[in-house]
Amino acid sequence: MKSVRAWAGVYAKGLAMGLADLVPGVSGGTIAFISGIYDELVTTIAGLDRRLLGAFREGGVRCVWQAGNLGFLAVLLSGIGTSLFAFAGLLDWLLANRPGELWAFFFGLVAASVPVVGRRVADRRAGIWTLAAAGAAVAAVVTSLPPLVRSDTPLFLAAAAAVAACAMILPGISGSFILLILGAYTPVIVALNDLDVVRLAAVGLGVVAGLLTFSRGLRRLLARHRTPTLAVLTGFLLGSLNALWPWKVQLRELYTHSDGRIEWLLANRWPEGAGEIWPAAALALLGVAAVLAIDRFADERGSNRP
Repeated sequence: MKSVRAWAGVYAKGLAMGLADLVPGVSGGTIAFISGIYDELVTTIAGLDRRLLGAFREGGVRCVWQAGNLGFLAVLLSGIGTSLFAFAGLLDWLLANRPGELWAFFFGLVAASVPVVGRRVADRRAGIWTLAAAGAAVAAVVTSLPPLVRSDTPLFLAAAAAVAACAMILPGISGSFILLILGAYTPVIVALNDLDVVRLAAVGLGVVAGLLTFSRGLRRLLARHRTPTLAVLTGFLLGSLNALWPWKVQLRELYTHSDGRIEWLLANRWPEGAGEIWPAAALALLGVAAVLAIDRFADERGSNRP
């Protein structure tokens, strides 16, 4: 039985995961990993299967709640949901008006996460490093893909959300970036801002389907091939830094949003002078400090470390 303080910690981690999942290039799975709840999260989601029906027949709702660890999931999802609805507008504004500053902060956060996750890879043989390099290459390629044509039909949003959900649970692969590549990111943000029940329901169903399907395979990988899996996930984190490089150049116009904003195909560039470097460096260091604080807190609390 968790204490009130422990539940508050789970809720706070959910808040952080929700914020991360709103930003293309950052994964909520990264936050779960460095905060020490990753294994519990994957195991809990993967455990939502027909065995809970047996638990219900044996002891009713209370037995299902305990057997499925649904208290943990409910509190975590409450935190994630709070972030999604409370900060979707703010994150959308920052991405439109202050993208460099936002990317710089998350660049520092993800960069600091690489050694935090990598130190849990006990085997340092060449084959393990090769897996990490392959993970980095995959993430770098994925985050370099241009967005596709945008659509906001419920069926399309459900399918895109199912694919993105697989990425959301992986450290280093951003679910929101997958939505961006598929052309579904803006419609989802608009649906959150407008409380579009039909489209939000479609997204929710897609997320649930994707998580239930993918989490079972991921749980088996962590149980049977933990070190290689952690090596690949470390590579994912490293490769995802490509998407979070703070300095971008606009290559060509992709499409125009309903509010008149233009979506551009972006490419990384080098900063131009100290005036661009120092503010971004300060925000990146703030992201590094945030990760170190989360990691230290998780260690002190004796969390379930991955």
